[in-house]
Amino acid sequence: MDSFDYIVVGAGSAGCVLADRLSESGTKRVLVLEAGGTDRRFWIKAPIGYGMSFYNAAVNWKYTTEPVLGLGHRTSYWPRGKVLGGSSSINAMVYCRGLPTDYDDWHAAGNPGWAWKDVKPVFESFERKVGSDGVAQGHGALFVSNREPEYHPLKHDFLHAARDLQIPLSSDLNGDAPEGLGAYPITTRNGLRCSSADAFLRPALARRNVELRSHAHVHRIIFKDQRAIGVQYSTGPDRALTTVLASGEIVLAAGAINSPQILQLSGIGPPALLREHGINILFANEAVGAGLQDHLGINYTFSSKVPTLNGVLGSWSGRLKAGLQFLLQRRGPLSIGVNQMGGMVRTDATQVRPNVQLYFSPISYSATFVNQRPLLRPDSFPGFIIGFNPCRPHSQGHIRIRSNNPFDAPKIDPNYLNDSHDLADVLEGAQLIARLQQTPSMQALIDAPKDIDLASASLQSIEEDFRQRSGTVYHPCGTCAMRPLAAGGVVDSELRVYGVEGLRVADASIFPNITSANTNAPALMVGHQAARFILSSV
Repeated sequence: MDSFDYIVVGAGSAGCVLADRLSESGTKRVLVLEAGGTDRRFWIKAPIGYGMSFYNAAVNWKYTTEPVLGLGHRTSYWPRGKVLGGSSSINAMVYCRGLPTDYDDWHAAGNPGWAWKDVKPVFESFERKVGSDGVAQGHGALFVSNREPEYHPLKHDFLHAARDLQIPLSSDLNGDAPEGLGAYPITTRNGLRCSSADAFLRPALARRNVELRSHAHVHRIIFKDQRAIGVQYSTGPDRALTTVLASGEIVLAAGAINSPQILQLSGIGPPALLREHGINILFANEAVGAGLQDHLGINYTFSSKVPTLNGVLGSWSGRLKAGLQFLLQRRGPLSIGVNQMGGMVRTDATQVRPNVQLYFSPISYSATFVNQRPLLRPDSFPGFIIGFNPCRPHSQGHIRIRSNNPFDAPKIDPNYLNDSHDLADVLEGAQLIARLQQTPSMQALIDAPKDIDLASASLQSIEEDFRQRSGTVYHPCGTCAMRPLAAGGVVDSELRVYGVEGLRVADASIFPNITSANTNAPALMVGHQAARFILSSV
């Protein structure tokens, strides 16, 4: 059997970081196992191409939740990256650390070393912030770019509407005081997506002590006397089994869905669940797969009195012009995302901190089917979208294996809107957008609301509409929570799995609470923290 010093399961956002950091010395052999394949695809490298990856099984796990009571028994479609870079290769590239208080809450949950003052320098160590003038700050490998000058002119109308309501504006959505609306920074480099694979995995693979095995579907972790010593996985259509050993540590970085699934398949999890599926119990822990949180959001579409990106990306001539601009200059609408403006704001002065995140997109679109393949297409009319989600939902769901077959997708129950606090934030967020809609700046722009007229709708109608149309904002986390064991933890403050040795988890599943904004940035930070813990323990 092949043996390595470290085995990293998952080449996603955090896994790529671990591959890089754990191999830096050149003396430790690192194996990275990834269920997906290459990210060398045009629609991954082109920033706006995530719409083409949205339903593509070649790069996407394409999960579906169980019916959700709070959504009228609707299911929710959850795209997750199954490709080098993980979801950082198929996401909308918005880079937001969240609020400093998010991490202070992590610390308060029993996790020393995870307060804002602790993690801020970790973020700064791997970021390279590129200003709108092209000047970079920092020397990190991850390019975080300010592309505001290239954003659609409708950004001015959105910011004017915010001023009309005296909503604060922010020039740095990742600073010490990020509250307010502004231009979202995105992870691009020279007009191309800069995923975790680009920033961290490729430098690691240039070293002789790093090996990547793709299309490797992990079945379970192998233990000897409660110590993780290896990983069993299969590859190919015949699903031939391979076992690899680790003399040092094994790190699960498979994401908020797959990490708890692998733990459960390996005998670590709720005992009744494991017994039901004939799995020997290695360590009973009800918290494995519990604590699932996600941002639940909604888009409100408006037809516009002025041209939007629909006119560019909705016509052959516009797409041809944009395509040439992208290919020749790495600029234009194909080189940026569509969630261009937004931020974290308070719906009213009584909120102790920002409670909703807004998104403004100068394009409107719907899912259509072309030859049975779902694609995202701009609407035929000029339109734009204002969307939102509550920042810190209280509702928690769970991930549970469906069987002892590692190829069976786990049961995902997000339990959306189970907590009354979440519904209160939903109604307040919708009312904030109603007020934005009624500002002089927006009234000069809006032709008509296309979904619901928030300005005249009753609270009951707003709630019913939200339950009928809302969906994931693609930020699942918390299913292997970092907490004391007695408080429902799966890992300790150094990400070591309780009840066993030689095994850690490092991805969004360890979040003790969801952060107030997009979760890719904190997942990358978790990867760096995990690497530091591992290297300092040698």
